[in-house]
Amino acid sequence: MNSQIQSMTGSLSSVAIHPAQPRGKAVSTRQTASKVLALTGILQTTLEINELMALFAKELVRFVDFDGLGYSFDSLNIQLCLGDQHKHSCEYRLIVSGEELGNLKLYRHHRFAGDEMETTENLLAALLYPLRNALLYHRAVQSSMIDPLTGVKNRSTMEDALAREIELSKRQGSCLSVILLDIDHFKSINDRFGHLYGDQALRAVAQCTAETIRESDVLFRYGGEEFLIMLSGTDQPGSTRLAERIRSRIQQLQPHPDKEMQLTVSLGLTLLQPDDDIASLFERVDAALYQAKHQGRNRVVAG
Repeated sequence: MNSQIQSMTGSLSSVAIHPAQPRGKAVSTRQTASKVLALTGILQTTLEINELMALFAKELVRFVDFDGLGYSFDSLNIQLCLGDQHKHSCEYRLIVSGEELGNLKLYRHHRFAGDEMETTENLLAALLYPLRNALLYHRAVQSSMIDPLTGVKNRSTMEDALAREIELSKRQGSCLSVILLDIDHFKSINDRFGHLYGDQALRAVAQCTAETIRESDVLFRYGGEEFLIMLSGTDQPGSTRLAERIRSRIQQLQPHPDKEMQLTVSLGLTLLQPDDDIASLFERVDAALYQAKHQGRNRVVAG
């Protein structure tokens, strides 16, 4: 097995970790092979990274005393925490067949002994291949949700997300606004500069919009040169201010410095009404966008 677990020095937050039985001694050398084999079988029952780490923590705590476990994989923006963060920790860099699998960290109030770290390293061998499979699954799921050109969520995820937010907004009596954004004269950009520069314009608009909205807002590529923004807990004045801020910032963009490419966008917005469903909400926001374009483009219209 071409795998590697590197110990790292170091001194995460929060689901309680409870041992299935009293925390005992470190696993002996004679026990290691059978324990790793048994643990591998348990860990192969899921492809969800959260569940995988919870299973691993549940089994590991039977042999090594710890109060918290953290797992991170920065390139996939994964940060998981189980249990409590304390002063003392041991950290491991996980690698299999030269492939980075992230870092795992254990926490507790007092220092880890050498035999405990050895046991942890032995049992981590059972985690590597199930973790690699879970990461491959995670990437596949994320790829199916992301527009490859702009890097924002795609239309296939939009309706499900919007349906959930509509239901939640009605149940809680909270505001929900949507903004539909369209790049003005996009066809002329492609015709004048070529599709390569058109793609750059799309990426620039998506990035600018993503940087302008809040973390709680969600941006989707609706299709072509259109984007939809879902704003939970935002009333119409708030969504109007945000739409104007997006419009202004995009107007200042220079997606390609050596080309005189002026980008502007038109935006329609609307607020969820008590009797709305997805169809009626889209019909109204689309009508608002149409009015913005009909009135001269590069403007915001509420409907």
